[in-house]
Amino acid sequence: MDSVRGAVVVVTGASSGIGRATALTFAREGARLVLAARREALLDEVAEECRELGGEAEVVPTDVTDAQAVLRLANRAMQVYGGIDVWVSNAGVGAVGRFEDTPLEAHRRVVETNLFGPLHAAHAVLPLFRRQGHGVLINTVSVGAWAPAPYAAAYAASKFGLEGLLESLRAELVDAPGVHVCGVYPFFTDTPGMSHGANYTGHQLDAESPFYGDPQDVADTVLSLALRPRAQAMVGAMTPLTRLGHAVAPRLMEKIAGYGAHRHFSRTPPAAPSDGNLFSPVERGRGVTGGFRTPPPDWVSPLLVAGVAAAAAAAYAGYARRRNGGD
Repeated sequence: MDSVRGAVVVVTGASSGIGRATALTFAREGARLVLAARREALLDEVAEECRELGGEAEVVPTDVTDAQAVLRLANRAMQVYGGIDVWVSNAGVGAVGRFEDTPLEAHRRVVETNLFGPLHAAHAVLPLFRRQGHGVLINTVSVGAWAPAPYAAAYAASKFGLEGLLESLRAELVDAPGVHVCGVYPFFTDTPGMSHGANYTGHQLDAESPFYGDPQDVADTVLSLALRPRAQAMVGAMTPLTRLGHAVAPRLMEKIAGYGAHRHFSRTPPAAPSDGNLFSPVERGRGVTGGFRTPPPDWVSPLLVAGVAAAAAAAYAGYARRRNGGD
């Protein structure tokens, strides 16, 4: 695809964060958007912004855990625009807490949203892509597909599962060369999702960090995948570092992550449990960024971080080739 001008793009989770940034990015390029999320009023706001930027926009309130609602979303896009060129599965939720302290229904809701949501989307749109002979399905996966996430076990399970789903779909689609399934893998990103998440830790999450990524970088990567599809696209410096660490020393990564999480929550003030936006939308967190990103320490050079990230990516590629026998 040389341009997304006039292309029909469905974006789930479009009301805030990465989804909102993605919608606005495609609108600037003249795309025709179908925006989905649970917060209809916010979707209307995003749609108006998209129109002001030169795009078209249709709003379809959707809960991605409902397979029939996702099918209606696909059908509405077809009714309005006559086809779908790009589908961005971005809706996601999280629950933070010790595994046994987090209610089972919260674990289930995370998996239903983060894994079954994209599965519902793929089931709805891939038949259309096959009939058209073309289409790009892009999924927001995250570094959580490659590394342990203590205090967020269901989130990691959903992302590991999503990675398996995408690899399997790509294998099935070898007979449809015009249909592409892509994954985008950001590190922790400064979005309102940090304030939306359920919290069962008994402590404040204290989400501020200098290492959060910029949602716009993720949106730009999604656009690049629509134009030139590829299986995986990592975003930011920390993702390849994390992936390399887990590939080379998975047990060490488990210990570092575990002790780090225990230490963090032992130092934060107490807080009452909260379901966040797991079971119903919340009003807070309406923009692209969440305001959790802090300036990096003086000793952190962006050039140094970029260099280390590039070295990590190259090292991982070499490791993977050796592991696969040079294939």
